[in-house]
Amino acid sequence: MTSGAEASREGWSRRRFIGALGGTAAVIAVPAPASAPADPGTTPTTGSTAAKAPAPAAPPAAGKASGPRPLYLGTYTSVDGGGTGIGLATYDASTGKITGAGTLTGVADPSYLTVHPDGRTLYAVDEQTAGAVTAVRLADRKVLGARSTGGAGPCHLSVHPTGRWLLSANYTSGSVAVHPIDSSGALGERTALAKHSSPQPGPGQDGPHAHQFVTAPDGGHVLAVDLGTDTVYTYRLDTTKGTLAEVSQAHTRAGAGPRSLTFHPGGRYAYLANEVDDTIAVCAYDPGTGALSIGAPQSSGGTGSTTNYPAQILVTSNGAYAYLANRGDNTLARYAVEADGARLRLLGTVPVSGDFPRQIALSPDGTLLFTANQRSSTVSVFHVDDNTGQLTLAGEPFASPVAVCALPL
Repeated sequence: MTSGAEASREGWSRRRFIGALGGTAAVIAVPAPASAPADPGTTPTTGSTAAKAPAPAAPPAAGKASGPRPLYLGTYTSVDGGGTGIGLATYDASTGKITGAGTLTGVADPSYLTVHPDGRTLYAVDEQTAGAVTAVRLADRKVLGARSTGGAGPCHLSVHPTGRWLLSANYTSGSVAVHPIDSSGALGERTALAKHSSPQPGPGQDGPHAHQFVTAPDGGHVLAVDLGTDTVYTYRLDTTKGTLAEVSQAHTRAGAGPRSLTFHPGGRYAYLANEVDDTIAVCAYDPGTGALSIGAPQSSGGTGSTTNYPAQILVTSNGAYAYLANRGDNTLARYAVEADGARLRLLGTVPVSGDFPRQIALSPDGTLLFTANQRSSTVSVFHVDDNTGQLTLAGEPFASPVAVCALPL
């Protein structure tokens, strides 16, 4: 969800093109794009390749979880060696061991996944030219329907904390969309679509490329990270109507290629991973206005021995440590978060035991970290030390075709 100045190719997103270079999915087969159903009652074909898929589980209680927990895996269905839908698995909350449990078919190119705050509905992007977002009821894994995102190549989505709105980012067309979520978890017709037409694309870019769309801790502002325009856009979301009003822009240095933003739990600072210039930055955030101020670029922890593309950055729930996935360097960088969130200090890196870590996620209790390794088609799991934030590999990586997203519940 990738890097550099390569332009998008017809039928593929630049994200897929870069991820495939030199990897196991180097040959891309591009089928004719499927149209998104116009009515949530019209659903794609669904099914599972296993008789016993993981049953949804309630969120774990506070503290360390135990026993098997659900894990959902995103992939590309239109690449050689890719998956056939959303991967179903469980993981042992104590050991980190992953056990496969089949596939939920009927969702095309589900490269990014998220879950509703109530844990009952899974949402997936359909990263195709005719971009869409799909809702899946977890109780029986019924596909509730898909809605058009109004753009091409949607690569990220998130649910507003109220549970009423789905936010999605269209990478190829450089726009962000909002869909209402009804009481069943199904999606309604799009209520907003904002195209990033200004400023002009950064060096080497062919246009805007929205890469992420997330809610700020204040709940009233939503921020869109655009790699193509070197800009983070802040919008005010009308939580009654689902409309967007742009209120602020924050610009990186030219050619940084911002990709992933995560907030410190305190709500006053955020951390930005820049894919193209291989850096991260600490950002100050004003909850009152939604204004983001991007600080000086810092090291990604990459060694410089190979071209490196920082992917996702995240922070622990207690705000003590941050982690960054480095594609190319194939490491996870660990940072100490200092000065109440205002400073990051690089502590070191560990190998991901895979190739091209596209996305990372912490388990709900924060004791495990998952990396989806695109080129090696694996998911690695690490134990997270409560006191030091150190990462320790939890056994052999799990094989998963073109793994680009791991969502532990």
